[in-house]
Amino acid sequence: MNTPVFDFLSDYRKSNTARMHMPGHKGRAPISELEHIYSFDITEIKNADSLFEADSIIAESEKNASSLFGSAATVYSASGSTLCIQAMLALMKQENRTVIAARNVHRAFINAVALLDIDVKWIYPEYCGGILTGEIILSDIEKALSSIKTPACVYLTSPDYTGKTADISSVSALCKKYDARLLVDNAHGAHLAFMPDYNIHPISLGADLCCDSAHKMLPALTGAAYLHTSCSEYACKLKQAMTLFASTSPSYLVLMSLDLCNRYISDKITSDLNNVISQINNIRQKFSGKIPFTDSEPLHLTIKAFEAGFCGNDFAELLRKYGVECEYSDRQFVVLLFSPYEPAENFKKLSLALENSLNEVPAFTHKNADFHLPVLEQIMSVREAVFSTSELIDVENSENKISASVNVPCPPAIPIAVSGERINRECVEIFKEYGINKINVVK
Repeated sequence: MNTPVFDFLSDYRKSNTARMHMPGHKGRAPISELEHIYSFDITEIKNADSLFEADSIIAESEKNASSLFGSAATVYSASGSTLCIQAMLALMKQENRTVIAARNVHRAFINAVALLDIDVKWIYPEYCGGILTGEIILSDIEKALSSIKTPACVYLTSPDYTGKTADISSVSALCKKYDARLLVDNAHGAHLAFMPDYNIHPISLGADLCCDSAHKMLPALTGAAYLHTSCSEYACKLKQAMTLFASTSPSYLVLMSLDLCNRYISDKITSDLNNVISQINNIRQKFSGKIPFTDSEPLHLTIKAFEAGFCGNDFAELLRKYGVECEYSDRQFVVLLFSPYEPAENFKKLSLALENSLNEVPAFTHKNADFHLPVLEQIMSVREAVFSTSELIDVENSENKISASVNVPCPPAIPIAVSGERINRECVEIFKEYGINKINVVK
């Protein structure tokens, strides 16, 4: 697959042109180790195209991505999936659609809701342990859809932070039944379109709009993301919606990494996935009966510490001691993420670290392992709460106060309290369970 963005930048850096334009580093780095990287970084000069008015090299690269993912249109974000989420919701706002969202959303969703002044009808996942994951019940979504007499959309986060995927095909069928749109935050699942034996990417399963954080699971730079649509009617609207929130100076290094990622997908991802999945399965089998893992898509390996009888944070600290840095840990879970681009030596290092950590981790009693997140009373809109005068107080004093900010220890997870909701005693105890000692409340 051709790489028009990389090719242009490569030719430009070799041309020895006097850079009488931004950026101010002029293609030079303050330290020699970064010289090669800085020389690729430019702005929207002649023939370099422009991300939000693309008609040449960026447009060509985006068409390559669209063909790989099988979308009606795919566009780039240099501001992560956050920008894509904002754009998806802006399109729904333009259509006056009621937003029905499974509660296990990323903080970026709540922030976008505040900026766009959207009221959300929440679907609470069935409890699966902790606040990172939960089961989305189809009947709950249908009940919400059937109760709304205005145009609607359903918003899902899948995979969630533990790697659990929603039944997107069934939700898509429900959305079609009620003439609703389906939006999916697939930030942790860009690779799902290229699995060796199947394609479970949301676009292939019926999502109307979907975002992928390429940088999370593919070999792309931080901030690199794709925004996809399966609907031709949205194809020409994606960038217009993105410009409401995006920087007018997107990083060409990030765009180049997406361009090169396309070539990697085209040439190597299937064989790499085959190898990596085989190695992950070997680890699952080796530690079967010793470490309980969640059911997840193949590149997430999530340890259920609460079932194993140890503290996830303690276990993560031991892994760190033995040279392995996990993606996330709390008392209940340890999340390990892999990539198709995973170095082979990481598997040996992880296997040894798991063995050593199991031998050393102390026992831990999970006193609150069976808690359920309460359904809270909405006192004011998310926007009103976010833009109200607020104060930071000790969580112990927050009972009956109105939350001013999103309260969740790590995204994406089920928020303990969303902006505008009244905090109750149960919330206070859950805050403390997750080490949240201070929160912002409406003053």
